[in-house]
Amino acid sequence: MSVTLELPARLLARLREVSDARGASLEEVILEAACEYVKLSDPEVRAELHLALCEKYLREADELLSKGDHVQASVRAWGAAAQAVKAVASKRGVELRSHGELWRFVSRLREETGDEELGRLWHVANSLHVNFYEAWAPLELVEDAVSDVKRLVEKLKSLM
Repeated sequence: MSVTLELPARLLARLREVSDARGASLEEVILEAACEYVKLSDPEVRAELHLALCEKYLREADELLSKGDHVQASVRAWGAAAQAVKAVASKRGVELRSHGELWRFVSRLREETGDEELGRLWHVANSLHVNFYEAWAPLELVEDAVSDVKRLVEKLKSLM
């Protein structure tokens, strides 16, 4: 389900500040604020929220790749990976609020599962985050990396 909101400029500016400070998407910040407002802290619901954002970002990455916009596709794929990690964490009642916490949680999952590929695929996802700012990766390498992110997402889903 999709909802369109008209927000006052000052509220939107403040939400963007929070989003930037946390390294989270604007959508994620708004959805988390809504959950807090209605006192919805169920780990299952939070995990669903993160998975829904993950799937949305993967669809957007594919659409952007089909248009040749590999820079924007990079950030969407990175967002999908981050949301998938947050979904696993949420399912366990853990809230991740920084890049460092994401890295430590992936490291923990890698250790728990013995799946070294989790770490490698997470590195690939993070290279896409860098590519969003630097725009150094050519389209075909971004396409490969997005495929790796999809593999990471599937692995993470299996841990839920």
